[in-house]
Amino acid sequence: MVNSLGAAMLEGLFPTYCVLCGLRSLRPMPLCGSCEAELQANSHCCSRCAIPLSPVRSGSKGEPAPPGLCGRCLQAPPPFQRVVAPWLYCESLAHIIHRWKFSGETRLTPLLAQLWLRQSAAPDPVDILLPVPLHWRRLWWRGFNQAELLARQLRSLAPDIRAARLDCRSVRRRRAGTAQARAGAAQRIANMRDAFTAHGRYANLRIAIVDDVLTTGATAAALAGVLRGAGASHVEVWCLARTPAPDT
Repeated sequence: MVNSLGAAMLEGLFPTYCVLCGLRSLRPMPLCGSCEAELQANSHCCSRCAIPLSPVRSGSKGEPAPPGLCGRCLQAPPPFQRVVAPWLYCESLAHIIHRWKFSGETRLTPLLAQLWLRQSAAPDPVDILLPVPLHWRRLWWRGFNQAELLARQLRSLAPDIRAARLDCRSVRRRRAGTAQARAGAAQRIANMRDAFTAHGRYANLRIAIVDDVLTTGATAAALAGVLRGAGASHVEVWCLARTPAPDT
């Protein structure tokens, strides 16, 4: 009750406004309930790469069948075991991520971490959280690594994740390449060829790669391949959102 009263007093003195609609959010996070309801959960997706799948009906009541693997993961499994991407990269979430990532609004980091935790099931224990490294030129230009900010915030908010070690130094990006956001699938794969080097050993460790959005999976696959080559026994990807397949 004391905490609730304190939160109400703070809201009265320093009101929080929604990052999407601009109205008072009436809660500590800068996202009102109405705008949060417009976000789209990635609830039916490939159990490995988390790409959205069309629900398949089964049973006498026509209930959705549990999601399995997409065709691409069946034919050519990626080097990571699974992707945890609780949201779809819809217009509303894209607006928040764009402001956070490209406009320097790092104050949105707690909001995005809370959204990940609210929608994700309790993650399996991992030994290391590894934010996707930025090339030093891009890090200098942007001023921060958004994946590192997200990883640090997840550890601070979730006791189950706090036990994992944050590793921001052992893997480096060798070259900058073309910005992935403006590249097609083939270009993304070419950009990531030999893009990362591991300067540490990960023998028998479970690693979660942390990133903002998974599109083609080229970056995650390249990084996971390097980690598996360095001895990691299990690699998964934690990101905020997954884009749909290009033809959907």
